[in-house]
Amino acid sequence: MPGLMERYAERLPFAADDPVVTLGEGSTPLVHAPHLSEMVGAEVHLKLEGLNPTGSFKDRGMTCAVSAAVREGAKAVICASTGNTAASAAAYSAKAGLTGAVIVPEGKIATGKLAQALMHGAKVIALRGNFDEALRLVRELCDKHPIALVNSVNEFRLQGQKTAAFEVLEDLGGELDALCIPVGNAGNVTAYAKGFTEAGHLPRLFGFQAAGAAPLVNGAVVEKPETVASAIRIGNPARWEEAMAAFTSSRGMVRAVTDDEILAAYRLLAGREGVFCEPASAASVAGLLKYGADGAERVACVLTGHGLKDPQTALEQAGAVVPCEPDLAAVEEAVLGG
Repeated sequence: MPGLMERYAERLPFAADDPVVTLGEGSTPLVHAPHLSEMVGAEVHLKLEGLNPTGSFKDRGMTCAVSAAVREGAKAVICASTGNTAASAAAYSAKAGLTGAVIVPEGKIATGKLAQALMHGAKVIALRGNFDEALRLVRELCDKHPIALVNSVNEFRLQGQKTAAFEVLEDLGGELDALCIPVGNAGNVTAYAKGFTEAGHLPRLFGFQAAGAAPLVNGAVVEKPETVASAIRIGNPARWEEAMAAFTSSRGMVRAVTDDEILAAYRLLAGREGVFCEPASAASVAGLLKYGADGAERVACVLTGHGLKDPQTALEQAGAVVPCEPDLAAVEEAVLGG
């Protein structure tokens, strides 16, 4: 399967002879969710971005950002991250033969994401601060040194991420009334709006933030954001203005969901739709369940990352393992008993 830079070459700002750093990202499934559809009274589909190479939508933007960094002669890339960007940047910098460095909030990154960044050979710095402080510092660092910044403030990230909008429209024959999406740093909803606009079909955009990290909903920076959904634990989104413009122009809105609502949707997706996503991803479904489809007949929910990104939360939310002796009677009781 070709990567998205090859698949959408005519829609991306690269020349035919530019370097391409790819892991075969994009072309993720859009699956119908029958149980969820029945619950909300609309046709609901799930965009499974956790099936990108490093397990999140970040790979879409990273293939473009790192390819551009190679084109421009960079020898190193850096990002601030709550986890998924770190994993993706580490993988793509390794693929490109570049030095990779990531700054993450100390103690606030899910185990799966930390493991990925370390295994890909990136230098991982645990900052005694939050994501917003980390982003401010890496931006200052890149102003002083010839290092490529690959956070979503990098325009090439949005160029890659907009391709998800193309795919959703292709899979649905261009018929989509609304898109539900988690919102953290607000780059992804900005990218979807860009992609939909370029494709000539802008559905209503419904963004959902965690209640403990909802600056766009509250209209003010959250100094100490807190939520179980670590991927959207951001108090001062870099794409604030663009995201709000996207909601306004699409006749959409941004709203908040609680951690309990996020975790309920997280369990529902796994238990009834067979889809295991990370908690932040479930914010899109939590919002749809809480606020409804608002008249939309066909809805797509973006699930931004795979559930294995955050195994600890999964273990805390799931049932217990059943111990069993190694004989048939015991196995029958374990499997068939009450």
